Amino acid sequence: MKLERMKRTWIFSGLLLASPLAAEDRPNFVWVISEDNSKHHMKLFDETGVETPHIEAMAKDGVIFDAVCSNAPVCSVARSTLLTGCYAPRIGAQYHRKQMPVPMPDGLKPFPAYLKQAGYFTSNKGKTDYNVSIPFRSVWSGKSDWKKRAKGQPFFYQLSSLAQSHESRGHFNKEAMLKTPLADLVSKVQIPPLHPDTPLMRYSYASYQDKIQIIDGQVGDLIQKLKDDGVYDNTIIFYFGDHGGILPRSKGYAYETGLNAPLVIRFPDKWKHLIPFAKGSRTSVPVNFYDFGPSLLMAAGIEPDKRFDGQPFLGKGVTKASLEGRPAFGYADRFDEKYDLVRTLRRGKMKYMRNYQPFNQDALHSFYRYKALAYQDLREMYYAGTLNKQQALFFNKKAPEALYDLEKDPYELNNLAADPAHRDTLLKMRKELAGHVKSSHDLSLFPESVLIEHAFANPVEYGNQHAALIATLVDIADLQLQEFASVKSALLAALKNEHPLNQYWALITATSFAAQGVEDAKLTAAVEALLKNKSVTRLNRTRAGEYFAHIHQMDRAVELITEAAYASKNKVELNLILNSAAMVYETSGRKKTFQLDASKLNASSSLVKERLSYLRQAE
Repeated sequence: MKLERMKRTWIFSGLLLASPLAAEDRPNFVWVISEDNSKHHMKLFDETGVETPHIEAMAKDGVIFDAVCSNAPVCSVARSTLLTGCYAPRIGAQYHRKQMPVPMPDGLKPFPAYLKQAGYFTSNKGKTDYNVSIPFRSVWSGKSDWKKRAKGQPFFYQLSSLAQSHESRGHFNKEAMLKTPLADLVSKVQIPPLHPDTPLMRYSYASYQDKIQIIDGQVGDLIQKLKDDGVYDNTIIFYFGDHGGILPRSKGYAYETGLNAPLVIRFPDKWKHLIPFAKGSRTSVPVNFYDFGPSLLMAAGIEPDKRFDGQPFLGKGVTKASLEGRPAFGYADRFDEKYDLVRTLRRGKMKYMRNYQPFNQDALHSFYRYKALAYQDLREMYYAGTLNKQQALFFNKKAPEALYDLEKDPYELNNLAADPAHRDTLLKMRKELAGHVKSSHDLSLFPESVLIEHAFANPVEYGNQHAALIATLVDIADLQLQEFASVKSALLAALKNEHPLNQYWALITATSFAAQGVEDAKLTAAVEALLKNKSVTRLNRTRAGEYFAHIHQMDRAVELITEAAYASKNKVELNLILNSAAMVYETSGRKKTFQLDASKLNASSSLVKERLSYLRQAE
């Protein structure tokens, strides 16, 4: 009877083990996660970075991964991706901060739940920060380290409280620069071409890299603790950052400085057969954050559920050849109060970026970002005209699509999309990304307020049911990628379509052309005709306002967006409307203001208040 109970304990993922395995028969796993740390600031990955001796020592006993995609360049979305093993825009977990948590896809559990079910002690010390609604105890055994596990029990320990490198640590004032001069680091800092070499920027880099060295010391402390407790030789250790860094055009932006996280995996000799790379080596095989969970399950001898989007890069039977050539997908949506919609595809050294709303310049104001002096100083220099062409890219309108050679252009400053020599690559990657957005039923083609109202009870099922509509909306958006004359009739037809979401994306596409300098009388007349319909939605009136801003009818733009703001009774919708107001203000060269009366607004939230604060400052 006792043996039978023991057998039942070890049933998981369709596998039945004849008897329970002792801890030494399965590896322990430790994840050490530092916050807001792209690989570009560590010498182990980039010559311009600082030395990290403890992490470098890990690398000698393990593998360095050079092409790790956090999938999202911000914490809650990246961590949700890690936990769920899923592509966040497919499951509704793509927004930071969440306005509403979403459930796991039907029948699927977060990956640590499968480890726990299989007898692992699973613990997380520090951040959870997920956009998915998950009871803590269904996933984690506790918040402490491995010491509270049962005798002989294998463990998965996640240390996610290494916050020295977090963005908030970059919110220093000028007095702090005098108090902590960091002279040695400042003199060694190398400023990449996307930023001006100013004393403030040098100090910002030095201060950040100083924090990375503190993180390295904390990694060393943890490793010593594992050794002292006698579990080091049976433990596979991951060190990685949760996404990119804190300096402008990093965290919050789908460039490699925001997406490419550092990863080092140290593994004992006993478990070297679980990783298809030699000790002390480095690899450029692509690894996505949604691959991490399935990889741990595979390494623990648990067959991952097929409903995970990720594919294992560890475990029995995984080969280097099976990992070569896999794609890495990135996504950027709403981060805090700032909306955008960007999707990326990386294959080898080439990176394709699709900017679905290219008139939303990267530098669009975000309350938390602009607490940093580096952001403030960069904006002042832009308006003073002292940035060079590459540095000013952050403030310019974007192209609807971009293609980068990351080997020659690691900071993504030279868009090759119009280069005839790269035409075949562009078309191939464009098609692949559009196909992925359609096949994943990317929910961001719907406004967030629509998703909260209709989709977030079961996001995956909603996406499945609306797959055809999503594909149609992608096609309307992708009219941006053609010459205006060749798509004009299709765009006019979409504006006349009765479905509000067809109109919504037709207006965004019209604005994309306007931002490129296209001003067409028939297109403007079609937008005006749409507005005469009394049933036109508030968001569509807002999108029409954006169009008029870009054909230099600023008074009309302010009228439409203000009217929509006062009519809205939904705080999520209102934040999107105010995002458009901020964009119009900045498009005007920060000259056209919105004199919004807060007492006339019918909804509010912290994000709305942050937008209002910025717009009032502009008055």
